[in-house]
Amino acid sequence: MKKKYLGITYIVISAFCFALMNMFVRLSGDLPSVQKSFFRNLVALVFAFAILKKDGAWFSGKRENIKYLLVRSAAGTIGILCNFYAVDRMVLSDASMLNKMSPFFVIIFSFFILKEKIKPSQILIVAGAFLGSLLIIKPTPSIFQTPAALIGLLGGLTAGLAYTYVRLLGERGEKGPFIVFIFSSFSCIVTLPFLLFEYHPMNLMQIVFLLLAGLCAAGGQFGITAAYFHAPAREISVYDYSQIIFSAILGFFVFGQIPDVLSWIGYGVICAMAVLMFLYNNRKQEGVS
Repeated sequence: MKKKYLGITYIVISAFCFALMNMFVRLSGDLPSVQKSFFRNLVALVFAFAILKKDGAWFSGKRENIKYLLVRSAAGTIGILCNFYAVDRMVLSDASMLNKMSPFFVIIFSFFILKEKIKPSQILIVAGAFLGSLLIIKPTPSIFQTPAALIGLLGGLTAGLAYTYVRLLGERGEKGPFIVFIFSSFSCIVTLPFLLFEYHPMNLMQIVFLLLAGLCAAGGQFGITAAYFHAPAREISVYDYSQIIFSAILGFFVFGQIPDVLSWIGYGVICAMAVLMFLYNNRKQEGVS
């Protein structure tokens, strides 16, 4: 029970760190998403390298894992770029909520990639979450003129794909710090050419905000890793949605943002689906035991 409470504490801390990351990304101002992504991943790269050097958790040596590492890295990079694009153009809590569609996309991708069976109840929960996201996106003809919401949803989808491959790589013997290191290196290498050709000059505060965003991202990553070390996902994953509450609070006090009624209903629907999934997984586990 003590480990479960520690797991809950770590995952809530992780959610707060990711909410802070989005806030600092927004505060960094009118900069290209690629430029923001580079600095965010550069800090994570330094942290991951330090942990690898300390623990010696390098590549497993399995050549067949290389392609999975590349897919994970590409999907994660697209996810970050889409998330940052949405954060800059939407209410902070809306962008965070769309990014938090990733756990539901993991279920879908797990069916195709990991060959895990999906129960009818899981399909209904995923469908409910998607309907909740529509309340946030508010699909109208004008959405194609400013597609920030659709890009934010794409970020949640690609993040779900990335997390699925993280799970696959873990099953195939790769260590978490090495996966983070490869992902961060890949993202920095891919975004560097765009950064060099379309670099926007930054003042001191913008640099500080981006470095703080990277620091918070690293804290969020290590927090969620520690959380799942102390307790199984079925018991604590639902608490990851506390990021939406943190984002709404930060958006209100820092940016004066107030989500509309449909967005609040959408938050409620998606969080309700997360709770249902949490209860379903607990019930399923009890049936097995």
